[in-house]
Amino acid sequence: QVQLAESGGGSVQAGGSLRLSCAATGRDFNLHAAGWFRQAPGKEREFVAAVLQVGSITYYGESVKGRSTISRDNAKNMVYLQMDSLRPDDTAVYYCAALRNGNVYSHTEYPYWGQGTQVTVSS
Repeated sequence: QVQLAESGGGSVQAGGSLRLSCAATGRDFNLHAAGWFRQAPGKEREFVAAVLQVGSITYYGESVKGRSTISRDNAKNMVYLQMDSLRPDDTAVYYCAALRNGNVYSHTEYPYWGQGTQVTVSS
């Protein structure tokens, strides 16, 4: 079992930056890939980024590619999402998730989820 808790959300103006954090507890988090997803009101949950167990392999959704960086610190059981050049359409609840094996792009593959953190970007 893995438990996840996000923090770092908030309200920023367009062009600003935020760093989201995800604290993991439970067994063998370092054996899990970690992902960030987001969901805006009335929209599907969207893949944002993922990092594999070793931390050196990362994947990004097209909507954030070039503006966001995912990283992890396995010694601290932490995952981070640095988001720059934020836009109003980045406004959503952001979720951290973890899985042992599977398609990191698909939210249905992840068995472990945090409660989410709100990000609001104003123009």
